[in-house]
Amino acid sequence: MNYNFKSRIVVISVCIIFAAIVMVAKLFYVQVIHGKSYTEEAETQYVVSAKDIFDRGNIFFSTKDESQISAASVITGFRLAIIPAQLISIEDTYAALSGIIPIDQEMYTMRANKKSDPYEEIATHITKENADKIQELKLPGVRMVREKWRFYPGGTLAAHALGFVAFKGDDFSGRYGLERQYNDLLSKQGDNLYVNFFAEVFSNITDSLFESKKKEGDIVTTIEPIVQSFIEKEIDKVGEAYQSDSVGAIIINPKTGEIYAMAAIPHFDLNDFSQVEDPRIFSNPFVENVFEFGSVIKPLAMAAAIDAGVLSKDTEYIDKGFVQVRDKVINNFDRKARGKVSMQEVLNQSLNTGMVYSMQLLGQEQFFRYMLSYGIGEKTGIDLPNETTSLVSNLKKGGMVEAATASFGQGIALTPVAAVRAFSVLANGGVLITPHLIKEVIDEDGSKIAMEWPVGTRVLSEETSDAITTMLVTVLDDGYGNGKIKLENYSVAAKTGTAQIALPTGGGYYDDRHLHSFFGYFPAYDPQFLVFLYNVNPKGVQYASQSLLPTFMETAKFLINYYDLPPDR
Repeated sequence: MNYNFKSRIVVISVCIIFAAIVMVAKLFYVQVIHGKSYTEEAETQYVVSAKDIFDRGNIFFSTKDESQISAASVITGFRLAIIPAQLISIEDTYAALSGIIPIDQEMYTMRANKKSDPYEEIATHITKENADKIQELKLPGVRMVREKWRFYPGGTLAAHALGFVAFKGDDFSGRYGLERQYNDLLSKQGDNLYVNFFAEVFSNITDSLFESKKKEGDIVTTIEPIVQSFIEKEIDKVGEAYQSDSVGAIIINPKTGEIYAMAAIPHFDLNDFSQVEDPRIFSNPFVENVFEFGSVIKPLAMAAAIDAGVLSKDTEYIDKGFVQVRDKVINNFDRKARGKVSMQEVLNQSLNTGMVYSMQLLGQEQFFRYMLSYGIGEKTGIDLPNETTSLVSNLKKGGMVEAATASFGQGIALTPVAAVRAFSVLANGGVLITPHLIKEVIDEDGSKIAMEWPVGTRVLSEETSDAITTMLVTVLDDGYGNGKIKLENYSVAAKTGTAQIALPTGGGYYDDRHLHSFFGYFPAYDPQFLVFLYNVNPKGVQYASQSLLPTFMETAKFLINYYDLPPDR
């Protein structure tokens, strides 16, 4: 038994010694016999950090037939590097390379003259086709290194929603939009083929053994690329026609909260964002900016009074063209009196005095409670980073004057997405939704995980929703264009808003700067789409009915035809 034990020890020792001899021999072969050749080869295959050779999950758009179209992916290509000491002719090498890809000559010459540097990078994001052409030249001192980078096939398409990946210090990750919101999910560890194996093993052995694997995969958005492309072109036309500071549009399903399109100008190219001079353009105005939208808020206030049972569309009051609330005089937009008018005409003609009357019937405290129940005083929960909260302190600690001005949309500032969420309550039968951009996650194994988004509390009764919808259908049918723009076979509920832009210092408004807004939903009594538009400081146009109504109608017609919606009247 003792003999067997000793025999085993001898065998194990022999194996260990043999393995050690093999490893030493291999190291001698690599470092001494072929040391020079391997050194030269190492210089041609530059060691690249994991942050440069990365992998990342895909982002997809969803078409109307549930097909998936790439919105963001990782593509493989090459970068061009030189070993300055090995260049035979700096000038001839430049001439050969620049005949295939564009290269800045001053930059190239400066780097080529660094004879002591083993590696100088000249160009990145080179296609395989061009890389093959360069390789065929067999230029001394010229090397191609494989790389990967983020690519957005749509360029500017849905730029504010998607966001992009970029460096912040040494950290390379999602910086805006969905890229940031879902960065942990999209980020992948990957296998770094460009890092020394032994160094990785011994330096990261603890992490390799004990770090738990995080969830990774692809995401499928609710954004419909054809719809997104259409609305981007439409708001481009608006911005150009009126030289607007900015224009934005959201198209949402008011029942489910799925966002089909989210577009804003000025926009930017996701594949070339480094050319943008003002980084504020990258911020998403739908969740990060607040606006006093004006008269589009009136249906929210009117619906509250209807729901409380204090009035109906036929309730009348005497319009004198102005109303005094405490020490403040509130006028209609044109300062004209209409005499006896109904609540329907208050919305048709967008009368401020009528909205103050409806608020007074409801009562200040109950008015505040209803308005806040639309969720405008809280974040919507949309899956985008940096969502800010609307400025509605006037609804929380204001008095009668603040209630009066809020009834027609003044003195409260909402994010566009908060406004859309509130308008959806009117459209969908009276409940809060959660606006969102992600439909499902595709796990690494290919399994699909549907996202679940909470449905909020009931704000209005279904009867109130129907009542305000009927009023808003009448607004479009009779209030705009003398009945000439209505759609004969489709009911469309809509409301415009024209508001003065508040001074940045507070305490007043510009006399010559306005914000136009517009929302509408259709088919009105079973809405599939709610479209919200805003137009900041348009020039040469007075009202939203002039600058945004045509765009809304074109959008409605497009969506009806594209989705082949059946007529509802």
